[in-house]
Amino acid sequence: MSQNSAVRRLLIVEDDPGLKAQLRWCFDDYDVSFADNRTEALGQIRRLEPDVVLQDLGLPPDPEGTSEGFATLREILELAPRTKVIVVTGNHDRDSALRAIGMGASDFYQKPVDTDVLRLIVGRAFHIAALERELDEARSESSRTALEGIIATEPVMLQVCRMVEKVAPADVSVLILGESGTGKELFSRALHKLSRRRNERFQAINCAAIPEQLLEAELFGHEKGAFTGAVKQTLGKVEMANGGTLFLDEIGDMPVALQSKLLRFLQNKVIERIGGRQEIPVDVRVISATNQNLEQFITEQRFRQDLYYRISEITLQIPPLRERKSDVVTLAQVFLRQYAAKQGMIKRGFTEDAINALLSHSWPGNVRELENKVKSAVLLSEEPMISAMDLGLRGSQVLPLNLKEVRNKAERDAVVRALSLAADNVSRASELLGVTRPTLYDLINRHGLPVGEENKTEKPAENPGPT
Repeated sequence: MSQNSAVRRLLIVEDDPGLKAQLRWCFDDYDVSFADNRTEALGQIRRLEPDVVLQDLGLPPDPEGTSEGFATLREILELAPRTKVIVVTGNHDRDSALRAIGMGASDFYQKPVDTDVLRLIVGRAFHIAALERELDEARSESSRTALEGIIATEPVMLQVCRMVEKVAPADVSVLILGESGTGKELFSRALHKLSRRRNERFQAINCAAIPEQLLEAELFGHEKGAFTGAVKQTLGKVEMANGGTLFLDEIGDMPVALQSKLLRFLQNKVIERIGGRQEIPVDVRVISATNQNLEQFITEQRFRQDLYYRISEITLQIPPLRERKSDVVTLAQVFLRQYAAKQGMIKRGFTEDAINALLSHSWPGNVRELENKVKSAVLLSEEPMISAMDLGLRGSQVLPLNLKEVRNKAERDAVVRALSLAADNVSRASELLGVTRPTLYDLINRHGLPVGEENKTEKPAENPGPT
């Protein structure tokens, strides 16, 4: 009996009372449930989520055939594709068994039932299900650790995360594009942690932060006496990353003269230290990042086209925070908990005006700006709830969540805009809105909107009735 036997849920889809009693006895050490037909089976799948299903292909209303059995199998696999379904067929009905396997059943068994053999088949199915679950959990844990620090709830960001998981194991160069503060280095580290180089070094260098005359030495190293102040041999970032990953941040700011030397390294996989004459082979995966438009730089001859193709075998585009509204509040809450814990403070959350300010701000500094705002608010606020003023943001009007209020606001705004465009001419405004004049007057009265005196005479007179 496996270690998971206490929670081994087995669903048996069978309508024969005698066989059900036999199977209940056979699997008395499992958590067994029964279903007589397709409707009951699907209900049990939704409620119990069993790992294994033992299903007869001959089910009512077609107990002598297989049409209902195959329909049940198809719907079970559509509802729970990871479930292991073992089909039970009639004696010598090999064609149905093969068809069921082709549809996605994990195994089959032919009547008459040999309980010892059937227990082995079912036990094997549970073992496979357990192994797959452990593998999924291991992958999930690996991914969670590698993508630690990356908060993603928006579909566009989740797509980037999935792309990172797919690309990381392939030993290709990756170019990460995104505005400053979007987390390009976090993604580069995730690519490294999910790669086969995860146990080797990750070396990062900011091409915009180092003076041009020193950048080459930082990348490729130098020999003793190569220039004034070179008192000893020094390895560069490329050589130090041998076997691992080299992250070139802000590569768009790399001087053109140095770009050619970087290209030579990428093509030949060798470097020469400054002042040296020996070619040194280096095995490094290169990940680059920039907030610049490299294609425009190529047109302006500020970036080499051949280097661009070398560093961008795969390109990741990180969306700015202003396009990830649902991530803003989630990130803010994560930063709030993080910095409140560091300071030993109790901060319960954000006030309503703070939430609206977070959502309405354009975040030109992206995640870095948001983190700084929350960190500052935690330090300066004396209240348990962080306000828009604490964040240094202007509060915004609270948006109604009630659908009726939302519709009324949209309707009122549309009428106001139409009247403004029509210079308060009701006839013209009704044409713009695609409604009749009486309908527009009703809307004007409902929302209490003023209309110029000269247009009030447009309102049709009350019907005086028959004369």
